[in-house]
Amino acid sequence: MKIFVAGHNGMVGSAIVRRLQAGGYDRIITRSRSELDLRDQQAVLAFLRDQLPDYIFLAAAKVGGIAANNSYRADFIYENLQIQTNIIGGAKEAGINRLCFLGSSCIYPRECPQPIKEEYLLTGALEQTNEPYAIAKIAGIKLCESMNAQYGTQFVSVMPTNLYGINDHYDLQNSHVLPALIRKAHEAKLRKDSEITVWGSGSPKREFLYADDMADACVFLMENGIGNGIYNIGCGEDITIRELAETVMKVVGFDGKIVFDASKPDGTPRKLLDVSKMSALGWKAKTTFIDGMTKTYADFLKR
Repeated sequence: MKIFVAGHNGMVGSAIVRRLQAGGYDRIITRSRSELDLRDQQAVLAFLRDQLPDYIFLAAAKVGGIAANNSYRADFIYENLQIQTNIIGGAKEAGINRLCFLGSSCIYPRECPQPIKEEYLLTGALEQTNEPYAIAKIAGIKLCESMNAQYGTQFVSVMPTNLYGINDHYDLQNSHVLPALIRKAHEAKLRKDSEITVWGSGSPKREFLYADDMADACVFLMENGIGNGIYNIGCGEDITIRELAETVMKVVGFDGKIVFDASKPDGTPRKLLDVSKMSALGWKAKTTFIDGMTKTYADFLKR
């Protein structure tokens, strides 16, 4: 198979490339942002018509944590709508019938029954801090569903929980909570600080999945011919932000005090995915949190 991985330089995209290579796939197409601007509709369509991949993994997106989502609201909805619409629409126009669209668990309502089932989509109000990003992702899901219904394509959507792993971004202002904590703890250790400050109350609960497990799930769906619907991808367990911070401090080796700044937003109170649909297909996550964290911190130190 000839496979295009959009967003191959990102954490998830690079994990998908590693998984494909490990599985013996040697016709993997990638393009950097300087080679192909995915926001350029005509350029994307011309590229897809020229390359004609058998399958597309749409892992390209503008992403970030609470601060980034809340600060750059217009950018998050506009650029993500551009990227996904150009690739999904371009795939249909080029006659490419198989695609995997990577969404996000933030698509689900803020006050959602736990664990979150796929059918809870559009049953309530979204979390305000990342609403623009979530709406863009929901649009992508519905575009895939509509393409399948009208044109007979096989575009599947996957909803990952909070991801972490090799090749993550560690910007203190704009990254997700886990990579931000790794960097803060590491720098605090080097400075020999007595304490570290963490956003929020520490009480929200989050589920974390190692990016290479996410990649394995995506390839699993491709290899098993799944070409429709929404699938939650997670490990099925969650921890509090306090427990997360304590684990990060342990892995990094910072033994100072953790101080929670309750004046900062917590985001959604809890976000645990129901992964029974993937389990029924025969897939489950393999990497334990402590093993994934150890590999992630080792990658952080190298980079």
